[in-house]
Amino acid sequence: MPQQEPVDQWIKEIIKMSDEKMTEKQLKIVHAAVEVFAEKGYASSSTSEIAQKAGVAEGTIFRHYKTKKELLIAIVSPMMSKLLAPFVLNDFKEVLETDYPTLEDFLYAVAVNRMNFARKHLKIIKILLQEIPFQPMLQKEFKEHIGSRVFNRFTEILEHFKAKGEVVDLPTPALLRFSSTAMIGLFVTHFLVLRDSPWDEEQEIRHTIRLIMNGMAAK
Repeated sequence: MPQQEPVDQWIKEIIKMSDEKMTEKQLKIVHAAVEVFAEKGYASSSTSEIAQKAGVAEGTIFRHYKTKKELLIAIVSPMMSKLLAPFVLNDFKEVLETDYPTLEDFLYAVAVNRMNFARKHLKIIKILLQEIPFQPMLQKEFKEHIGSRVFNRFTEILEHFKAKGEVVDLPTPALLRFSSTAMIGLFVTHFLVLRDSPWDEEQEIRHTIRLIMNGMAAK
């Protein structure tokens, strides 16, 4: 049986981070919003659907959150700054700090690690993947709390392999954009676009890494 995402764990952490104690109805609203946003996306979701799933009147949502966007931000913003960043970075720490003999080995370890992480926390990851491109506030928080730290470490690793002559001598930011775009495309395709299609994960990871290496290998 596939492992279910521990949504309740996220909800419990949101409660801890809340400035005021959540009522039972508010807890149901947050839980339902995570489910609906993950399944349909923010733009295609409605507060009436969330209310129905939560088993409350729609007016109850607006007593706690003035708008649907405020509900989204109330869920995702604390996750990004106080919860998701430690989850992402702590789980990722071993991969980032290990010395790999080749860049290909490093990229493979990154892909496997992040695939496992995304599967474990799929609903929350789906919300972030769907909404970060359209929510400037979330973009800012992602860059501040997660992106900059991962970016700095990836820069060090790419510079290391450039010095070894394994990677083409192009500006490191350009190499990061190229490799991260391919990796993110792998995740988005599998978890959002073609999530019900046949999938050979090992093969898809290997193909993606081969394409990256072909584009970045020193000639």
